[in-house]
Amino acid sequence: MIVFDLACNNAGHVFETWFGSSADYEDQKARGLVMCPYCGSTDVDKAVMAPNVAPKGNQRSEPSAGAPIPAAANIPSPEEFKAMVSKLAEVQAKMLEGSDYVGNRFADEARSMHLGEQESRPIHGQTSPQEAKALIDEGVPVAPLLLPVRPPKSEN
Repeated sequence: MIVFDLACNNAGHVFETWFGSSADYEDQKARGLVMCPYCGSTDVDKAVMAPNVAPKGNQRSEPSAGAPIPAAANIPSPEEFKAMVSKLAEVQAKMLEGSDYVGNRFADEARSMHLGEQESRPIHGQTSPQEAKALIDEGVPVAPLLLPVRPPKSEN
């Protein structure tokens, strides 16, 4: 896993995002999947980050008693990270209970409910980043899901 600070060129928002590798970041950005969580803009780039450079092996010292623990000590182990993602998946699944999956009709359904053309109900589905931004610009209350959702009745 690699973490990048990203900056939104649209409104200057800065946020942290995790990727499997630098190549994963580049691939997702090229496909328009990297989006500002604050405004939905896909016009984001890597922000300037200070590298985490360890001292040379012969210059490392053991922390003294009572010394602050380095920030790197707070990085979860792979097992802890897997447990956190699993818990996040459970929470998201609970949120989606009672929500109708509308597939790629999501933007049309959300807009229709916002305009009062149909009764409001919880829905989830798929839309392009550009259409999601258009919904946000129109004031339609939408939010991206943190984890991918497999469509109902789909086979793996």
